[in-house]
Amino acid sequence: MAEVILMPRLSDTMTEGVIAAWHKKVGDTVKKGDLLAEIETDKATMELDSYQTGVLLHTGVSVGGKLQVNDLLAILGQPGEDISALLAQHAPGSAAQPAVKPTEATSATTTQPTASAPAIDISKMEEVVLMPRLSDTMTEGVIAAWHKNIGDAVKKGEVLADIETDKATMELESYKDGVLLYQGAKAGEKIQVNDLLCIIGKEGLDINGIVAAVKHTNQQGAASATPAPATIAPASAPEAVAPTIAAPVVVNEGRIFVSPLAKKLAEEKGIDLRYVKGSGDNGRIIKADIDNYVPATTTATPSAAVAAAPVVQALPAGQIWYEDAPVSQMRKTIARRLSESLFTAPHFYLTMAIDMDAAVAARVKLNENAKVKISFNDLVLKATAMALKQHPKVNSSWMSDFIRYNQHINIGVAVAVDEGLLVPVVRFADSLSLSQIAVQVKEYAQKAKDKKLQPADWEGSTFTISNLGMFGIDQFTAIINPPDACILAVGGISQEPVVKNGQIVPGNVMKVTLSCDHRVVDGATGAAFLQTLKSLLEEPLRMLI
Repeated sequence: MAEVILMPRLSDTMTEGVIAAWHKKVGDTVKKGDLLAEIETDKATMELDSYQTGVLLHTGVSVGGKLQVNDLLAILGQPGEDISALLAQHAPGSAAQPAVKPTEATSATTTQPTASAPAIDISKMEEVVLMPRLSDTMTEGVIAAWHKNIGDAVKKGEVLADIETDKATMELESYKDGVLLYQGAKAGEKIQVNDLLCIIGKEGLDINGIVAAVKHTNQQGAASATPAPATIAPASAPEAVAPTIAAPVVVNEGRIFVSPLAKKLAEEKGIDLRYVKGSGDNGRIIKADIDNYVPATTTATPSAAVAAAPVVQALPAGQIWYEDAPVSQMRKTIARRLSESLFTAPHFYLTMAIDMDAAVAARVKLNENAKVKISFNDLVLKATAMALKQHPKVNSSWMSDFIRYNQHINIGVAVAVDEGLLVPVVRFADSLSLSQIAVQVKEYAQKAKDKKLQPADWEGSTFTISNLGMFGIDQFTAIINPPDACILAVGGISQEPVVKNGQIVPGNVMKVTLSCDHRVVDGATGAAFLQTLKSLLEEPLRMLI
């Protein structure tokens, strides 16, 4: 039976998508996991994998065409199959097909598949939903939250789950109507790309047989194709000493629905929204919930407390105590990329002290009547962009068989978030004014804090700046952010005795360290770049010309 594929919502603000490319044409055979199309959203161009096997019978629009979210994108089915009814049903203005009524989950939904399950041709299993690839570097996803439970009716376009990738947490919408009969993992568990995510179909479907068939045909995903009970095994204290711990009660897991005002008040009061019970629609947290919030506690053993939330407590001397926390997808990616960078690229480091007296004075003048306040980081970014213009070798990338000298200047700005480090990119920074740079950096910092950065925001840097000066760090070295050839580590401005005109006077000094990939940048090249950067920051009026 032919199945329709609707235009998915690939970002939280997406309302329509443009077909950047079709990777299959009408008449081609498509398998589950095959790249079907590239879709340009409001944030990025993303790849769309097929969720089923069949022949591509229809495409909703040609390359360059635009479709609204939930419009007909494609139809897959058997060769020669009549799809006229589906085309009429999904024509503009037509009524959507009603969803299947919810039914109670049968025992088959929770029974583990057995080795004797009957053989099933998975190429005909339209009900199977595989873990999609939601970013270009994604290899596995973590279920942040399920929005549908087993037995719930599901309509096309409804959010099934929140998936945590290596770069963001994204909503996954259903591509068909039916009843959710099976979940491949529980909240907090991970699934490899193209492994079994869930099954949506009709009551009475042979769930055991489908799970067994998917396991058999997807050897790499055998472990994640079968759900396992969620277990946490933190280290507990020795039996001889078993203190009780007062731990806050977690009432919200995964995605938290909260009004903007309530979120702001919670941040101001230092309230963790995971522990606030919402009284609004669908459990949404509103202002009254924050105003009336009183921290609730429960008494638990050490192991139970760890499972609920991290707790800081005073322990008797000699007590052994630690907590094991799962590694997030973002942290895994940071670890992998930085390890590859440090152990692959031969790093060397150049440090220079810069007299910031003139920059301090200039910033005061710039901010006297400015609508947008200029930070020292904005001044460093502007000076870096101008210096890169004069030293293109520093603005380059090692590409194994060749060196790419980038003529455009896209500067990544490292932003710390709870889960790790994100590097949104200020594009064509050399052509931006100080106020334009300030606006972009502030917007990126807020989006990073709100977890709303998209792939288009962090891709394409040619150089990176990491600034820890606001944390009181005088000097440090940073690991290169590939494929960039260099990264600039910026310390804080401190008052130190300096010699001027033969006199020792107090001065504002900032130290910067340039980490260089020696395969691309030599010592003299890096030093020349730092000299230009130093001259621009010590005479900031040159940046305004």
